[in-house]
Amino acid sequence: MINLYGQEIHKLEELMISLDQKKYRATQLYTWIYEKKATSFDEMTDVSLKFREVLKRDFELTKPTIFLKQVSSDGTIKCLLNMKDNDKVETVLMRYNYGNVICVSSQVGCNMGCSFCASGLLKRKRNLTVEEMVGQVLVMNDLLAMEGNNQRVTHVVVMGTGEPFDNYDNVMDFVRIINHPKALAIGARHITVSTCGLPDKIIKYANEGLQINLAISLHAPNNEIRSRIMPINRAYPLEKLIPAVKEYEKTAGRRVTFEYILLKDVNDKMEHADELSRLIKGTLAYVNLIPYNPVNENGYQRSNNVHAFLDRLTKNGVTATIRKEFGTDIDAACGQLRAKHQNNEWESRILLL
Repeated sequence: MINLYGQEIHKLEELMISLDQKKYRATQLYTWIYEKKATSFDEMTDVSLKFREVLKRDFELTKPTIFLKQVSSDGTIKCLLNMKDNDKVETVLMRYNYGNVICVSSQVGCNMGCSFCASGLLKRKRNLTVEEMVGQVLVMNDLLAMEGNNQRVTHVVVMGTGEPFDNYDNVMDFVRIINHPKALAIGARHITVSTCGLPDKIIKYANEGLQINLAISLHAPNNEIRSRIMPINRAYPLEKLIPAVKEYEKTAGRRVTFEYILLKDVNDKMEHADELSRLIKGTLAYVNLIPYNPVNENGYQRSNNVHAFLDRLTKNGVTATIRKEFGTDIDAACGQLRAKHQNNEWESRILLL
């Protein structure tokens, strides 16, 4: 069965033609499943009964289900979603004054091994399919609809569990679907894809012709620290990453956001701020400083120098901001809820032995 939520419009048009249908059927189906929110093919009254039977035979409209849900006092919603095969991934909804932002996962687990990240506690099992990523947005839209006031997801960041560029083709189809005017119609500049820094994929992304934002998980001002906390740097050191960023800016005409998580006594000293300023000089990028949400398993501590670090970057002429914190009273760190559930599951099995 083919899940319609996973079909990018051009691929769906090809599918329709292969079924001896007109190309416009693809847009018609998009209108039904996204604009009219049809959950069954029988609702599609302007589609012939004969073709509805074909749709029921060959296609499905299934979304992930909510396995666990946490709601923060600030309104943040964090869900552990159950996929069709019972694999579980996290999705987070954060409420800003400019809209509802969802953080989408792109893989089940992660192989990047960033030592400060809860996502890396569970290794990658598989890539998420296009429909599983679209499904994360749809589930959060359903929760928002239950609140009333015509709320919906307005911004998407692919910054959840997994390395998006390690699942490149599926992520590109995903962003094209959620951006399509007949689908979820989320503006391109309201969509951000984040990567640990795969230079070849950054260049490829630059040539996609998309106006979608790019964020780079930098987190260190030099190779020594970055290789220690981000093993990917051993394969793609800063000497490869920074030129790729400059090439992206030149080709795409878009600026990059460097994500920088502040870890106490690791990368948060004033000399690190100065070194970071020199490293990104000559780029159009700005820096998003991230206060650390402690993860019990890795031993890192929250920095006390967040504002001082920001002031130093600003003094050095670097445009920088501090990311607003959400969900601090729930399992806020990326991957934390899934890892906690998995650990509890293992502990339960041990107790039963």
